[in-house]
Amino acid sequence: MSAVAAHWEKLENDGVRCGLCPHNCRIKTGDTGICLTRTNQDGQLMSTTYGQLVASAMDPVEKKPLFHYKPGSLTFSIASQGCNLVCPFCQNHHLSQALRRGQIEDRSRSYQSPEAVVNAAAQLGSTSISFTYSEPILSFEFARDVAAIAQPRGIDIIFVTNGQANPSPAREMADFLSAANVDLKCFDAGKYKSVLGGSLRATTRTIETFVANRVWVEVTTLVIPGFSDNDAELQQIARFIAGLGTHIPWHVSRFHPDYQWRDRGRTPIQTLRRARDIGISEGLHNVYVGNLPGDEGEKTRCPSCGSITLDRQGYRIVGTAVRDGKCNACGEPVVGVGITS
Repeated sequence: MSAVAAHWEKLENDGVRCGLCPHNCRIKTGDTGICLTRTNQDGQLMSTTYGQLVASAMDPVEKKPLFHYKPGSLTFSIASQGCNLVCPFCQNHHLSQALRRGQIEDRSRSYQSPEAVVNAAAQLGSTSISFTYSEPILSFEFARDVAAIAQPRGIDIIFVTNGQANPSPAREMADFLSAANVDLKCFDAGKYKSVLGGSLRATTRTIETFVANRVWVEVTTLVIPGFSDNDAELQQIARFIAGLGTHIPWHVSRFHPDYQWRDRGRTPIQTLRRARDIGISEGLHNVYVGNLPGDEGEKTRCPSCGSITLDRQGYRIVGTAVRDGKCNACGEPVVGVGITS
C-alpha cells in the first residue's frame, strides 16, 4: 500500500522535492528518492512502504538500547525496509539496504494498518511500539498515524534512528515520540558525507530538537576501529551530549565485522572502556558499554554515591536498588522515565 507523503513540494513539469531529510531529493515523475521509499507518482510524492512491515518482535527495551526508559519492559518492535544512509558497517543491512540491492522481501512483507499494529501491541501487553531495525524516519507518515491511535490507549512511540531528518519533520516527530535512541556515528562531517552518505549536522540537530521538546533521548555510538575510535572525536561527541544535558545516556557499543566492512576486527574491549572513561571525564553521568554482556559498563550507578541502582547482564535487569525512582542508598533521583522500583 502507498500513502501520500508528508513534507514535499511541487516543482515544474510534475516534479517534486522531498523535504523529509537533508537529501532534499528532486524527483521526476516515475522516479524515487535516494531512500527508494518515496516515489513521484504523476506529480504527487508517495510513501511506498507505508505499513509494509518486514519485521516485528517483542524486545526488551534495553535492546534498543534504552536504559532509562521503562527499564525491564518489553516493546513491540516493527520495521519496514529502507534507509537514507549507506553505512558500510550496517548490522541490519538485510532490512535497511535491501531495497538498494533490489531485494524486496515480498515473502515476508505484509501490510498492517495502524489499528492492527496498535491492537497487536496491546494484545501482547506492551506499553510501547518501537520503530527500529531499519530507518524509522522513512516511516514518518505511518508512525504518525500509529501514534494517533496508540497514545490515547497509553502506548508510547519509540524511534531508533540515525537522526537524518530536516528541522520541520524532526519537530513534528517530537510531538508524537516519547523516547528515541539516536545513532551519532562519528563527529566528522566529512566522514558523514563520504562514508555514510549523510549529514552530521542533521543528526546533531535532530538530537537537539528531541531534547528541547522533552523526548527522552539516549545516544549510541558504534565504536569502529579506524573510523570512530579516535579519542579526540569521542571527546567531541561526549562534550556535545553533555552540553545538552549531563543526564543523557551515551552508549558506546562494540563493532563486529558485518556487511561491507568484514575486514575489520571487533572493537578491542580496552577501547570501549576508554571511550566510557572519556564520557565520564566530560561530565556524563550515564555512559554504557554495549554489545559486551556482563561488562561493568552495563550497570547504572548513582551519580551521587556510586551505588548500583540498576544491575544488568545483557538486556536483562538482574537487580534493582531503587525505591520511588530514587537511589536506595542516598535518595538521589534516578533520571529517566518509568523508573519506580
